[in-house]
Amino acid sequence: MKKLLFVLAILSLMVIAGLAADINGKWVGQVPRGDQSTETTFTFKMEGEKLTGTMSGGQGGPSAIEDGKVSGDSVSFSVTTQRGKRTFTGKVSGNEIKFKREGGQSASEFVAKRAGS
Repeated sequence: MKKLLFVLAILSLMVIAGLAADINGKWVGQVPRGDQSTETTFTFKMEGEKLTGTMSGGQGGPSAIEDGKVSGDSVSFSVTTQRGKRTFTGKVSGNEIKFKREGGQSASEFVAKRAGS
């Protein structure tokens, strides 16, 4: 009986992990910066719920995604740039991610779309 419960628990975890939205690849969004916006490219790589990759656009070169996680349709990560640390949280809906960025002068919201869609 204990073995059966253990197997069921493992299978349940595998199913839950498999339900995470697939955001692998490139996404592009117009990220607000002051009273303007900057085209920004996010390149995501998922390994289970762990999210890595880069963010590029604006000043400086690509910035590494830190503390990245995907759980269901929720995405979260941070990026450290020349201007400091920024935290991103978002909800995936098809080929769009509605993001909220915090850090810096004020919070902002924007949409990133899967490149090529």
